[in-house]
This record gives sequence, C-alpha cells and structure tokens, in this order.
Amino acid sequence: MNARRGLLLIISSPSGAGKSTLSRRLMEWDPTIRFSVSATTRPPRPGEVDGRDYRFLDREEFQRMVAAGEMLEHAEVFGHFYGSPRKPVEEAMAEGRDTLFDIDWQGGQQIRNSALGKDVVSIFILPPSIAELERRLRARGQDSEEVIAGRMAKSQAEISHWAEYDYVLVNDDLDETAEKLKTIVAAERMRRDRQPWLNEFVRGLNREFEERK
Repeated sequence: MNARRGLLLIISSPSGAGKSTLSRRLMEWDPTIRFSVSATTRPPRPGEVDGRDYRFLDREEFQRMVAAGEMLEHAEVFGHFYGSPRKPVEEAMAEGRDTLFDIDWQGGQQIRNSALGKDVVSIFILPPSIAELERRLRARGQDSEEVIAGRMAKSQAEISHWAEYDYVLVNDDLDETAEKLKTIVAAERMRRDRQPWLNEFVRGLNREFEERK
C-alpha cells in the first residue's frame, strides 16, 4: 500500500563544509539509501575499486553513454570526464529506494533539468564561516598549500549557487545538521505527491461512507 517512487537526493557544498560526512551519516541512518557511484575516465588511484569508488571507463565508452542518454549528468574536470549513470538510478527509483548524489551545483542543475527532475530533493551545505572552512581543510592534513588555495578559490563560486537548492543548512554543529538532514528526507518521503497509494486509499474511505448510508 505504501509504495512510492525513490527520491534523488542531491547534496552539494564547497569542499570542507562537511558534505561527505553528512552523506555517510544519512546512509548509516537508513542503509536502504543507495549512493550513486559516478563514472569517470580518469585512471584508478591506489586502493580504488571499480564499481565501488567509481565506474572506470575509457573516453570512447563514456562519450557513447552520453550520446545515448545514459548519463543523468556529466562534466569534464581537469581533462577527465565524470558522470552519473542513469540505469542504476532508475532501477532504484522503481524499487522505491532513494539515491544519494554527492555532486557539485553543475551536476545538480543537470539532474534537476532532466526528466527525473520532479523526484529531486536538493540540499546545499554552507560552512559557518570562511575562516572555519579553511580551518577544516587544513585539519584534514591531506592537501598541499596549493591545493588548499585552489579549493578556497573554488568555494566562492560554489557558494554563489546556494539559492538554487530546495534546502540550505549551515553546518555549524555536525550532529544537529545531520538530524536536520534526516528530518528533510523523512518529510519529503511523506509528501502527498510521493504517495501514489493515497488515491485508492481515499476512494476506499469514500466507499465506506456510501455503505453507511
């Protein structure tokens, strides 16, 4: 009775705002949420597994998929293509499972403008301050000064698109923000237009009224 189509959950943020950690918290809260594994033409890095971290494709196969409409969104970044394959997303939606996308504003825009746009719930994560954003990037201890500077420069452009999203959360407290994220997903799942079974249910209630006359 309670069948529904799966949601496309898009979470975007500048690097260091907490997007990956919040995405992980969301999937721990509900393990049925499927993470969209992106396809890429870049070579695997040490430890990366095909199908788990990325789908690693050559340029010819990637471009064939784009031409055939088999990518929900795609972009070229630093000479390599990245994209979200359509088929596994549509399969998850048909099963009533939600798919989580960890993508930037450009990818989110493409999915919102696609045929599946009505099933999108988009959330943008803001840092509490730019100083805190830089502190978090440095605290990772993974990036050089040059890389950190590049990420900070890109952050302003990313943040400028905040108003394109359905929801915007300021991640000043990770636990509180994670709870807000869960609340958004739970509420979106309960929207009237996402409950196709309600039409028949209400018709049944009306039949009961008629039978009582």
